[in-house]
Amino acid sequence: MNKKNELIYEGKAKKVFTHDDLDKVKIEFKDDATAFNALKKAKYEGKGKLNCLISAKIFRTLIEKNIPTHFIELENQNTMIAKKIKVIPLEIVLRNIAFGSLCKQTTIKPRTPLSKPLIDIYLKNDELNDPLITKDRIELMNILSSKDLDFIIDLTLKINLILKSFFKNIQLQLVDFKLEFGFDIKNNILLGDEISPDNCRLWDLNQKNDTIVSLDKDLFRNDLGGLIEAYSEINRRINEFLETN
Repeated sequence: MNKKNELIYEGKAKKVFTHDDLDKVKIEFKDDATAFNALKKAKYEGKGKLNCLISAKIFRTLIEKNIPTHFIELENQNTMIAKKIKVIPLEIVLRNIAFGSLCKQTTIKPRTPLSKPLIDIYLKNDELNDPLITKDRIELMNILSSKDLDFIIDLTLKINLILKSFFKNIQLQLVDFKLEFGFDIKNNILLGDEISPDNCRLWDLNQKNDTIVSLDKDLFRNDLGGLIEAYSEINRRINEFLETN
């Protein structure tokens, strides 16, 4: 990274640096893996590169479908250049199939297909352990207007349709995913962060039997191994699909 580019922020999986253009930032993807609010940590060589490359290809696909995102271009295999945004402190989780925390917090059985996508919103706050939050609480805390929140929910539903179809084309089932948004300098809401196996739950559709084969961060969460192999496989399938379409 250029000496002139100063570190603005370091998260669990990425570092954000200044760019020569004040309206842009450089986002460097780290090899760190974290789970359970960073109580579990590890390093996987090559993970940052894979997440960066996968995210870039998915962002390009979304931009082609008129989804406003912060992505501009890749600087290198580990770093993307993005529009500078003021991150909204909310995590938007969309679920197509019941799994994970939803099944621990409700009576819904794991693997139940949901009749319509469920959107759960969490407050992005490590100290409070990212609690589930309501629309009224969001308004009460002055995080977002109800109009902006509705816009984000509509956008998330559109993104879900695009991603479901995209992943199905490469024999992956999109179980659920987490999105983050922010305001650009003109106060437009843009999709930010990343879209990768770190924040999407992806199951392999190539299975003959009924076993779940995860190709996502659940491999790390549940000590199943093969994380880099799974992320590499997703990257390979995306490349193959994009080359022929």
